[in-house]
Amino acid sequence: MRFTTGIKQIGVLIVLTMFVSFGASAQFPDKLKSGLRYYIDKKDSSKYITLNMVGQFWMRNTQNNPGTTVQGTAQSNTTDMSIRRIRFVLSGVLTDRVNFFVQFGQNNLNYLSARKAGSFFHDITADYAVVKKRLSLGAGLNGWNGPSRFSNISVASILVLDPPGYQEVTNDTYDQFVRRLGVYAKGKLGKLDYRVSAGKPFIIQTTSGSGIEPINSNSSFSTLPPNLVYQGYFMYQFLDQESNFGPGNAGSYLGKKRVFNIGGGFYYQKAAMLRYTNVATKDTARQDLKLFALDVYYDAPVNKEKGTAVSLYSSFSSYDYGTNFIKVTGPDNPANGSTKTTTTFDKANYGNAFPYLGTGRVGYLQAAYKMKDRLLGDQGTLQPFFDVQYSSYDRLADPMYVFDVGVNWLIYGNNSKITLNYQNRPYFAANTAGALVQDSRLGEFVVQYQVMF
Repeated sequence: MRFTTGIKQIGVLIVLTMFVSFGASAQFPDKLKSGLRYYIDKKDSSKYITLNMVGQFWMRNTQNNPGTTVQGTAQSNTTDMSIRRIRFVLSGVLTDRVNFFVQFGQNNLNYLSARKAGSFFHDITADYAVVKKRLSLGAGLNGWNGPSRFSNISVASILVLDPPGYQEVTNDTYDQFVRRLGVYAKGKLGKLDYRVSAGKPFIIQTTSGSGIEPINSNSSFSTLPPNLVYQGYFMYQFLDQESNFGPGNAGSYLGKKRVFNIGGGFYYQKAAMLRYTNVATKDTARQDLKLFALDVYYDAPVNKEKGTAVSLYSSFSSYDYGTNFIKVTGPDNPANGSTKTTTTFDKANYGNAFPYLGTGRVGYLQAAYKMKDRLLGDQGTLQPFFDVQYSSYDRLADPMYVFDVGVNWLIYGNNSKITLNYQNRPYFAANTAGALVQDSRLGEFVVQYQVMF
């Protein structure tokens, strides 16, 4: 049965790839590769306003978790289309000290989405260079985050299909898609690039609540007024220096830079988590949210003349969300329910969901190799990749690991590319003793087309 399903997925993948690639060969205009730019003073190219856009369109076939339903109807396999991300960014350098950054868009518009809803501001910030290049102070709805490199990623340059979601450590709980209202400082001290911020979290009552347990003997996000959150990320850039104009870190430079960084960061919020020490009497204990990470990033050309390049990233994270915290959810989930309703974990464990975030330790690795330019003539080149997340979460009896293998068809770099991706994920369920163990593994094929300027 699984073999037949796999053949069906491959067939769907081929059809979707042919559909996406049709007509995708036209050359992308050079003048749009960095966005639409207006120079405030035509005699001074350092002052400008830029408009950028990126859209990522998914077509996929998903082996759903056991018990999955769509509007109450059982569905073991789903083929669908979605707009994974759409972004519009207006940014600029107004003076030699004043910058602004505004991002608007939407995520996960699929056949289950509420109609005519879901678009929102991701970033609204402005900052002032107190000491040029060394120290800028800013404020607004911002994502100058820790504890890892990809706690905020530049969407247009994502290397693999999706960035490591576990690094977006409080996504849509205490924040608005990893952003919150607050202040930040950023800059470069020699080869040390830094960002630190302090913000006021959104109250937990306004979250979507997807995959989050209500308060019980296991730790969950507190329903009390939140304390300030403090976070930072520091990276020593040994080779080429990366821009810190915006909060999103690049996924890959496709051989255009020679970058080698070692980084580390933190996220801290006092009394952010809550649990019952006695469920019957509802005696409560508050716990701090303490997250730390270290990572290494290498992205460089192998042969400049041929255009070949390699990209490597590895990270180790230590997460403390309190006692036995776990969050189970799926990206752009193609389903909306489960017949298994014994626990909150069961209720959220449908579609393509898996327990990707929790109290414990996480290791992550991604790697890619960009083949020579014009490998496919005027159709561009290829960039095969893989990534793996291996997590040891306190709540789970077994290690949790998920991996992706795929290839980017770089028709015109990141401006026009097609990604073919296969993800293999675990399905966790309680055994007869009540422990959460890996019950089975399932797959998802995705074809993505990205266009950006």
